[in-house]
Amino acid sequence: MDAAWIALGLSLKVALWATALATVTGTAIGFALSRWRFPGRELLDAILLLPMVMPPTVLGYYLLVLIGRKGWLGHWLEASFGIRLIFTWQGAVIAASVVAFPFVCKSARAAFENVDAQLEQAARVLGVSEAGIFFRVSLPLAWRGILAGVLLAFARALGEFGATLMVAGSIPGKTQTLSIAVFEAVQAGQDDVANLLVLLTSAACVAVLLMAGRLVPPRVQER
Repeated sequence: MDAAWIALGLSLKVALWATALATVTGTAIGFALSRWRFPGRELLDAILLLPMVMPPTVLGYYLLVLIGRKGWLGHWLEASFGIRLIFTWQGAVIAASVVAFPFVCKSARAAFENVDAQLEQAARVLGVSEAGIFFRVSLPLAWRGILAGVLLAFARALGEFGATLMVAGSIPGKTQTLSIAVFEAVQAGQDDVANLLVLLTSAACVAVLLMAGRLVPPRVQER
């Protein structure tokens, strides 16, 4: 039972950190794609959304090539700062944030594209800086769509399995999230443990949906 609660706590920690990273990067890139016009913009958008359709194991392999001990980024981090990401909960956060990122980016881009450009132009005429326009005009008008993407990103990060398993492994108490713990229990024939973990996972998902229902404004729910 203690191991199950530890796995649940680790899953929530990984999902929260991954969602935070995905929210910051997804909102910024979504805004940039909605405002800037340049050759190859749609190709870049397609590449950024690849984690939504790419097999998790393939995504995990790419991450290993990038942040593994022999990867150019992973080797540089370890040689320069002594930072190792493979088989750590931080590595699990990176894997979960990558798979969660497209949900925020896509929702943020759509939300910013629906903001009335005349309102932003009026703010410029009044002398508001570009940063001020973003935080005082664009973001307040687009936050509902961004919030929807953030909630989807959190749910996706909470249930991430394939890429996380390849990057962080399955170390009980350190990198073993709920989804990985369920897989390990089934593989070991521990049906009672698997049933408990599945119940905890289901309860956590229901709690996320209930919170989503309370956080999303009524006007969005009615639509």
